[in-house]
Amino acid sequence: MKISVEISYYPLNEEYKIPIKGFIASLNENKSLIVKTNTMATQVFGEYDEVMGTVQKCIKSAFELPHSVFVMKIINADLEK
Repeated sequence: MKISVEISYYPLNEEYKIPIKGFIASLNENKSLIVKTNTMATQVFGEYDEVMGTVQKCIKSAFELPHSVFVMKIINADLEK
């Protein structure tokens, strides 16, 4: 099943750009996913298990930084096309 996920990441510290760029780079390491970024969020498109496994791994890594907030929307359709 194809899904689309929209993620907004808010590291609650003054140096917020570096963790955000690192999170997006981690998502992009999975070449079977389509990752699109804009000023408000990052969208991830692909197969359910692949997307959710990658997002889970990347969020867990980001949570090493204290006080990280994620807001996500998950849609059971491929909205990339």
